[in-house]
Amino acid sequence: MTAKQFSRISKAISDGKRYRMLQRIASGRELSCGDARRGLSITAATCSHHLKELSDAGLIAVRREGKFGYMRLRSRSGQQYLSQLAKLR
Repeated sequence: MTAKQFSRISKAISDGKRYRMLQRIASGRELSCGDARRGLSITAATCSHHLKELSDAGLIAVRREGKFGYMRLRSRSGQQYLSQLAKLR
């Protein structure tokens, strides 16, 4: 994992709402934007922005179905990130 990738993931998960969305996506099933933002008091546009940040960081994959997107966790990126964090000890 490059320093840039590490930094991008760190920035993506530093936002509390993005982190909660990632937790929901990591629950194991695909989620729509509506499901990911439920209870977070954010607009669909803000949800879309947060999901793009998570996707750009490599943490989630998006499957398109028509105009809708469905997210799932990309666990390999998370594992690489955690491995890099463990090296800081």
